[in-house]
Amino acid sequence: MVMSALDTLADRVSGPLIRPGDEAYEDARHVYNAMIDAHPAVVVRCTDTADVVATVRYAADTGSPLAVRGGGHSVPGFGTADDAVVADLSDLQAVDVDDASRTATAGGGTTWGRFNDVTAAHGLATTGGIISTTGVGGLTLGGGIGYLCRGYGLSCDNLLSAEVVTADGSVVTAGESEHPDLFWALRGGGGNFGAVTRFTYRLHPVTTVVGGPMFFELSDGPAILAHFREFIRTAPREYGGFPAFQIAPPLPFVPENRVGEPFVAVVSCWTGDPAEGARILDGFRDVARPVAEHTGEMPYAALNSAFDGLVPPGLQHYWKAAFVRELTDAAIAAHMEHGPKVPTVNSTVHLYPINGAVHDVAADGTAFGHRDASFAPVIAGMWPDPADNERNTAWVRDYYAAIAPHSEAGGYVNFASADDQSRAGANYGTNHARLREVKRRYDPTNLFHLNQNIVP
Repeated sequence: MVMSALDTLADRVSGPLIRPGDEAYEDARHVYNAMIDAHPAVVVRCTDTADVVATVRYAADTGSPLAVRGGGHSVPGFGTADDAVVADLSDLQAVDVDDASRTATAGGGTTWGRFNDVTAAHGLATTGGIISTTGVGGLTLGGGIGYLCRGYGLSCDNLLSAEVVTADGSVVTAGESEHPDLFWALRGGGGNFGAVTRFTYRLHPVTTVVGGPMFFELSDGPAILAHFREFIRTAPREYGGFPAFQIAPPLPFVPENRVGEPFVAVVSCWTGDPAEGARILDGFRDVARPVAEHTGEMPYAALNSAFDGLVPPGLQHYWKAAFVRELTDAAIAAHMEHGPKVPTVNSTVHLYPINGAVHDVAADGTAFGHRDASFAPVIAGMWPDPADNERNTAWVRDYYAAIAPHSEAGGYVNFASADDQSRAGANYGTNHARLREVKRRYDPTNLFHLNQNIVP
């Protein structure tokens, strides 16, 4: 690309263009995963939908790779690429709440922390993720597993409409009555179909929750996991917690002599009557005595951001994900073999339950293709030192290989790594063929290919 072409783009957008050699370039080229070291041709800090249109059209006209960056949390670093044109949506953070309809509209670069802060002032929330610095866009387009999904469905199940810039530079609103095929595909099909500049969500009355982490001895792990498996089958939908493997961080509630040790954890979130929530937490204590815990009533937004400090920008990331219909005894044994080897306090393993309201939606009701799964485990390898990449990546791969025989084909696309591209068919599940049809209709040249890609 020649400088005059970029100058033309600069004349067409309101936001700044950040190019190699600019003072802001070194910061702008980086994404959340420090393992990604790409050098894009330009980063366009889009200030409105018109800027996104101009950037998409420029990439299409010049044959340039196009990366769309929302929160920038993509593990494979899809928000950047060598020689790419980056449409950076991070300035699109406006959140507007309509109390009468219990809906909220959020800009395409909004983070869940920003979204939760605004909706909490209205006593409302919708299903977000587990880390508040995650962008609403990436999480929703890939499905959207979070604390509230057993009660209210995935993030994508709460999406009412989306403003989308398609590959030809058109701006369309996708919903049940407008572009319904595109709306279907956006709800679980990832960023394959366009750059979403605005999301409108259904909200729910969620304010204070009962929850937090409980740490149990590894020797109690099999009993805790087995109890969780049985409990969650028929648990009230107000419960949205998950079991985990976690090294105890240096926090006041952790005994000083146990900091740095691995534990089986249960992180709870209860949105119903506080007394009933306390009773449910007692059920875990009846199985085994916690070594440490920090549970109680707190704002939902506080729980949604509670682990942000463990996963700051700049860590090395390598993740693997699975879907599980049944957490069998053999699967529990595999987790107990590999989970305690979690290498750093930043790394973790979560076994998210995705039954309840997630199962209310038909398998073909949205593009999220794994409605028959009961759990979505993720092995999230995160660590600060690149010198540990080979060893810690091997931990993730070995762990995944051990649970694969007890899992379904495919895994949650939001947790997939760059080397999972060959598994796209399995990852998108039963809806992959239909997704390819929608892809051919809206992006036949695969302009939006920096994602867990659906080939037209």
